[in-house]
Amino acid sequence: MAIKKLLVVEDDRFIGEMYVRSLKHEGYEVDWVVDGHDGLVAATSKPYDVILIDIMLPEMRGPEILKALRGNGVDKVPNARIIVMTNFDQDSESRLALEHDVDAYLIKAEITPRRLIEIIRGFDPPTAPKAA
Repeated sequence: MAIKKLLVVEDDRFIGEMYVRSLKHEGYEVDWVVDGHDGLVAATSKPYDVILIDIMLPEMRGPEILKALRGNGVDKVPNARIIVMTNFDQDSESRLALEHDVDAYLIKAEITPRRLIEIIRGFDPPTAPKAA
């Protein structure tokens, strides 16, 4: 099953618009919200293949969203891949704790839209060759 639906939880308008525009150009269906609370509501009310979450968000921070989605041994979005994106330099202990519950941990300054799309495409299972 190919990845088609994405949720972007990003409060920076420039970054959010850049990612949404690039992802839609590649054929993905993309929803975008700008605060953590709306991100949590969106993530749990509609099925997504990939959820991109910024760490520093108004209303609710990224780690709080992750805890609500995948904390305490419960996975409320079992079919979704979660990517955390941040420019916030975290200590190694905090980063390791986040990486445990996510499928990718990315530093925004190091990720171009093209690279983000490559990472998302990497989540797709390989297509089986057609029988002759």
